[in-house]
Parts: sequence; C-alpha cells; structure tokens
Amino acid sequence: MKRLHALSLLSLSLLLAACGGDGEPTQAHGPDPKLPEPQRGLLPSMKIAQPVAWGQQKPTVPDGFSVTAIATDLKIPRQTLVLPNGDILVAEGRGGSAAKLKPKDVIASQIKAKGNTQVKGGNRLTLLRDADGDGRYEMQTVFAENLNAPYGLAFANGKVYVANQDALVSFDYKDGQTKAEGAPAKVTDLPAEINHHWTKALTASPDGRYLYVGIGSNSNITERGLEVEIDRAMVWQVDAQTGAHRPYATGLRNPTALTIQPGTGQLWTVVNERDELGPDLVPDYLTSVREGGFYGWPYSYWGQNVDDRVRPQNPAKVAAALKPDYSLGSHVAALGVDFSTAAMGEGFTDGVFVGEHGSWNRPNPVGYKVIFVPFSNGKPAGEPIDFATGFRGEDGKTRGRPVGVTVDPRGALIIADDLANTVWRVTRN
Repeated sequence: MKRLHALSLLSLSLLLAACGGDGEPTQAHGPDPKLPEPQRGLLPSMKIAQPVAWGQQKPTVPDGFSVTAIATDLKIPRQTLVLPNGDILVAEGRGGSAAKLKPKDVIASQIKAKGNTQVKGGNRLTLLRDADGDGRYEMQTVFAENLNAPYGLAFANGKVYVANQDALVSFDYKDGQTKAEGAPAKVTDLPAEINHHWTKALTASPDGRYLYVGIGSNSNITERGLEVEIDRAMVWQVDAQTGAHRPYATGLRNPTALTIQPGTGQLWTVVNERDELGPDLVPDYLTSVREGGFYGWPYSYWGQNVDDRVRPQNPAKVAAALKPDYSLGSHVAALGVDFSTAAMGEGFTDGVFVGEHGSWNRPNPVGYKVIFVPFSNGKPAGEPIDFATGFRGEDGKTRGRPVGVTVDPRGALIIADDLANTVWRVTRN
C-alpha cells in the first residue's frame, strides 16, 4: 500500500508538472516587472526536488572567490548571526503546525517534504568559532537549547535576541561567551496560532531601541478566514526594553528576512508572495519597508493588481497598496537577505545578497542559489548576479537549499544550507 501511495503521488506530481508547461522559466526581475495574466487550476504545478549529498562537490562561486563548509551535521540551520568577536551563531529548528485544509494541502505538503531534510530540527543555537583566524571554525558547540523553532537572530544592547516561532526572547551576552547563562528572558509573545508560516524574521535598529519582527500569514489568500490573520502578514516594531509592539508595515504575505541598510537605517525585507496563479505569478520581492505602508496582501499584488479570489474584496486597501522595490522572480522562495560591505570586494560592495531556497510549485525549478542585487543611489539597480549556485545541479539533483545569508564584516558571506545541514563560508581568494 505504501508503494502504491508513493507511486500515486509521484504520478500526480508528474501530471501536475506536465500541466504547467515545459518551456524555460519566465522570470521578471527588477523594479518594473511585466506580469503575465493569472493562470488558475485545480492544483499548482509541482516539481519534486531530488535530494542527494554534496559528496566532493561544493557550491559554485564567482572567479576570485572560494567556498568552504565551516560546519556540517547540523540540525536544520536557518539563519546566522556574526557576533562582535567574529563568532557565528546558527539558529536550528523546524516549526509550524498548520492543519491541511484541502486535498491539495496534503498532496503539496508530501511533495514538498520530499525536497527537505529528514533530520529532526535542533531547537537550539550553535556557536562556531575560528580562534586563530585561519578560516577553519575549529569550535562547534551548543550555545543555547530547548528553544521553540528559533529562526530570526539579532544582536543589540549587549543581548542576543532570538525569534522563536511563538515568542521573541533574549540572552545576556558577554564577549567571547560560548554558552548562554540560564534560560532566555521573554521580550514579547509572537502570534503562534496555526503557524502556517512559522518563521519569524528579526533585525534590530542601529541604536538598539527597536526590534523588527517579520510575521507571515496563516494562509495563501485568507482561505482560513480573516480572524486567524490578526497580527500577521506584517512587520512588528517592538520596543526592546518593554516589549511593547505595534504594526510597522502590513500587507506583507511572508516577510522571511529583515535587514538594515547601512548609513540610512532603512529597514528592508524579502517577501514570499502568494501561490496558485501560475508558474510566473506572483513575484517574490525585495523592498524597503515604509513605516505605515500597506503592500497589498491579500487583496492585491505588486501594487494594484487585484486578486479576485479574495472575499470580501477591499478596493480602498487596493488603492493604498505600495509597489515593492524589486522583483526577484516568482516562487524563488527568498529566505535570506543582508547588505554587503566594502570588505566583499569589487563588484559586490553596494547591494544585497539574497538566499533563494527554491521553488516547488512550478514545472521548471527556479531559485536554489544565492544572488547579489546591485544598488545605486540607495536603491536596487540592474539585473541580479548569481553569486553561489550549484545547489540544484544540471542533473536535476538538489544538493542544498540556501536560507539565511549573513555578511561577515571581515570579508565573507555566511550561507545556511538547510538541506545539507551545512554552513558555507565564501571569501575572496
């Protein structure tokens, strides 16, 4: 019976992929993408990722760069944080408890699971240390454990802040510390009902006064009802001292990573948009986050493009919807973002790195790489540049899936790979 069930799922997935077409990926990048007409069907097109080990292979990086695995055998690494002394914290875990509402939810979840690691989430923070600065992180130790699906990380006010799937917490930190002293202190509870999108992104304002938390929606387009979307699909601004919070920006379906632009203090995010409008809609995006801004979800996408599946409609909200700054392409599943520094060298000094986890819902996979989006005059400018590729090979096998990306100010890009359970470090030769 199990074999028949597996064969049925495989046959269905192949059928769905065939229904989605077999042309090359059509992906619109930049500030003004040309959007196709929506495509509606019983189920989205799906493509099963086929995981295999890296073996002797590594991600491919630009000429003049090298890539090294600095930590392996982790328990689902998601986001990383470089501490002031150069140590790296890695958040490890898996969350979510959303019920499957429809047959398509059951099918999609099983197909997606085939492309993910089978390792149990660590629910912990691991600390990596390169004591002698030779690029080899000889220490790998547990900094804190018994957390609840930790994801977002930030450092401010002499504290390490962690966004669990149900609460924002903090640990006091002393320079060079390798293990947290005691249990974390709660800053504030975070929405945890259902947790269809369980990841909670996190960053801190430059002065440490505020923490910003990205909270994803509980559905694709409110099919569970608006009641379960209260306080979701938005970025919270949290007072670091008191835990008091307020909506900072709304209508962001799933803001999966947050970062602050150096020099300006401007908050930026990457957002995973809605599904089931075809393989080339809706673009995931990179955008500055305007205080008080509304970005469309669920009523519209990319500004005033109305999603007529949503009930009830809300023309006033659509009219107020802001366009994002930059399209990353549809279904790339951006899960990491960080601004570069001059230490990354020529060609990569002004812009952001974006970790793209990769699609499951289009016949021709996209994402599965780290890109660099160049900036000019404080805004994205030009086509994205592939920076770390090979996570999904030309053979159709998937060796890794990038999540968080963190720029080490000493001149390295740290990449969390939650399929291979590895942390990669990319440096200039």
